[in-house]
Amino acid sequence: MVYEFERTQRIAVLGGGPGGYEAALAGAQLGAEVTLVERAGVGGSAVLTDVVPSKSLIATAEASNAVKEAADLGVQFYAKGDADKAVKPKVAINLAAVNKRLLGLAAQQSDDMRRNLLDAGVHLVHGEGRLDGPNGVIVSTAKGGTDFDRIEADTIVISVGATPRVLPSAVPDGQRILTWTQLYNLQQVPEHLIVVGSGVTGAEFASAYRALGAKVTLISSRDQVLPGEDADAASVIEKVFTRNGMKVLNKSRAESVVRDGDEVVATLSDGREVRGSHCLMAVGSVPNTADLGLAEAGVQLAEGGHIRVNRVARTSMPNIYAAGDCTTFPPLASVASMQGRTAVFHAMGDIVNPPELRNITSNIFTQPEIATVGWTQRDIEEGVVPGVVYKLPLASNPRAKMMGIRDGFVKLFASNGSGSIIGGVIVAPKASELIFPLALAVEHRLTVDQFAEAFPVYPSLTGSLTDAARAMHVVR
Repeated sequence: MVYEFERTQRIAVLGGGPGGYEAALAGAQLGAEVTLVERAGVGGSAVLTDVVPSKSLIATAEASNAVKEAADLGVQFYAKGDADKAVKPKVAINLAAVNKRLLGLAAQQSDDMRRNLLDAGVHLVHGEGRLDGPNGVIVSTAKGGTDFDRIEADTIVISVGATPRVLPSAVPDGQRILTWTQLYNLQQVPEHLIVVGSGVTGAEFASAYRALGAKVTLISSRDQVLPGEDADAASVIEKVFTRNGMKVLNKSRAESVVRDGDEVVATLSDGREVRGSHCLMAVGSVPNTADLGLAEAGVQLAEGGHIRVNRVARTSMPNIYAAGDCTTFPPLASVASMQGRTAVFHAMGDIVNPPELRNITSNIFTQPEIATVGWTQRDIEEGVVPGVVYKLPLASNPRAKMMGIRDGFVKLFASNGSGSIIGGVIVAPKASELIFPLALAVEHRLTVDQFAEAFPVYPSLTGSLTDAARAMHVVR
């Protein structure tokens, strides 16, 4: 006898970013009838205007720096026939071509994700969506249109993301005063880019555009760049910034940014003026939760408009889940993806292992990069968790010497007594790749001795990880 099963669980996903995409795929995999509503394109802002294009731009900046620094490794550039007149190269950046390429990559990634959803059997709806009570989604097929469709759902997953915060005294015009989503319209490298905000986004773009040849002034309202990050890591980045010619204005708050012809003027709270050709406003983001019918559906919001969720991404309404930057969880694409999968697994009764947020890796794509996982040094110093700290400068690593790396370090945190690795910081080129062994160690509670028993390649940057672990050997 052959049994045929109908898809009885109806899931509506609002937003096709990393969280919504993974939720839709997971639902289809488990046999649900899934409808995904997306207004811009599959992948959302993470793929179309944020993570994919920004990291592609940073990759170009890294290539530019590699060419400039090649002479330090003995690689010389010269015109044919003038081998005795080797000079340090001048790198020209065709920003229009760079932006065309990275937007093309973003579109290609979005299309790949769209095809994956269609192949999985997900029904895609293009339009603006909002909740219609706890069991329905209303979709307008065009922005501001009058044609509406209602989608009935047993489970709803909200993954609508966030948009750049706009200050009334520094309103972006898309030409000279810009958000990070508008940078890709530039046809030439800015002569002088003022970056307001020294958090992750501000630091990443300041680093990239300085490498691309722009004069950069970074305005930070705090004592140093990257407030809230590991203090030693932030110190290294600020030192590299200033050594590379960036002007960093700490303890300086921009009160306003306005156009003045072909210039922009940033006025600081102490009355000073900073003039440049362009200004990037990197002052945070706001969740896209307004006018979604959340309150009417019984979904609770935090003070800043983010959706309150628990560890399985469930909201205050049992059948409504939320994922990504619109929630109270860390605004990382990896977190959004995890939330999307977890939400659907939980809603459909599958096995769920709620994540430990502290074990999530994060990375800042400056040059060098900063990668972190687990407890922080501040947690240890403030007595939140008992532990010991060991820091190993990257300059002592043989592979780093070969590569001409002079900035960065590896820092491990381990529990007192047991020696279990509870966290770490890596400041290095491609720290985003180097952090994974530490993430595994933290997740599986490996001791420094167990970690040190692994064999890294010699020579390699990962050798610094085991070197640090050996230095923290626990005497038994």
